[in-house]
Amino acid sequence: MSVSNDSEGSPNRTTIDENNSVVPSAVLFALGVVGNFIALCILYRHKHNSNRVSVFYVLVTGLVWTDLLGKLVVSPMVLACYITRQRLAHGMQCNAFGALMVFFGLCSMFILLAMAVECWLSIGHPYFYQRHVNRRKVLLMFPFIYLFSLLFCALPLILGDEFGKYKTYSPHTWCYIAMKRPHHMYSVLFGSLTGLLILLIVAFNLSVMISLLKMYKLSRKQKIRCASFEGAENQRVRAPHNGYAEEIDHLVLLALITVIFIICSVPVTVRTYIGASQVSDNDEAKDLLALRFLSVNSIVDPWVFIIFRTSLFRMMAHKLYDKLCHTRARHSVQQGTPDKPAQQQDLAA
Repeated sequence: MSVSNDSEGSPNRTTIDENNSVVPSAVLFALGVVGNFIALCILYRHKHNSNRVSVFYVLVTGLVWTDLLGKLVVSPMVLACYITRQRLAHGMQCNAFGALMVFFGLCSMFILLAMAVECWLSIGHPYFYQRHVNRRKVLLMFPFIYLFSLLFCALPLILGDEFGKYKTYSPHTWCYIAMKRPHHMYSVLFGSLTGLLILLIVAFNLSVMISLLKMYKLSRKQKIRCASFEGAENQRVRAPHNGYAEEIDHLVLLALITVIFIICSVPVTVRTYIGASQVSDNDEAKDLLALRFLSVNSIVDPWVFIIFRTSLFRMMAHKLYDKLCHTRARHSVQQGTPDKPAQQQDLAA
């Protein structure tokens, strides 16, 4: 990665370094657009094949549409800079680019939080979920998310440079929040907000995972006990899996989204706090790396959903779970002796 030393201090230079190629940006743009388009096709097919579309799929559809619009609005500006070999201009053009980056990033984070809360309510508080959560209320939530994100990304433009501003980052084809003094107040506020969102998403997802694991453990104990009374070892193996395919899918998907979200979001949050104590741009390479991690999240999200929706991936996840259950069931059977009644074998196991 090539980083120039004249981030904003060379007004006479307006061209991009010839060593910077358009290929990486073009490839990421293509992957993002194709991935989101395929994900939308899968969601559209699911809508027509299902009698009732769940709230979870409404949120997933909103996330995919948000990521796709972000790619279609922001990425062409970057590609145009590479094609014309001209840097992104300071002022209105840079402010618009940076505000759009913050806007779509915050929208995606809030939708991910809504997905985590939806799963937490549906599994941990099903009675409240059935009475108060529906598709109409979820659809009304999107305008509030977009409005809050719009107001937040406009704060530097309203309050002035003393509060915060957007600046170009090498290779000067895109803009984002300035993280260094004396414009650090907005970056610290942004880092605090994203940090809070990350903690909430992780907390809700971990709570869902723990609840599901407890459900699996309780179901396994109950069904293995029933199988021991019937003397059917094959039921010991299959019983834990029956009726829990959807919960297994939720567990795997939540784990993948949570891990990827942490990897992509934590670096930029950390850099905002580090940058608040610095004045120079000597660490611009680290800032740029953190920002690219954040931008990759919207590209990876649809592909995670696509891979997860394939029958092969879900079959492998279920087989892995069945294998673990089979190992535990066989270990329980081997602990009993042939001359013991089935009930005593179960107690011994």
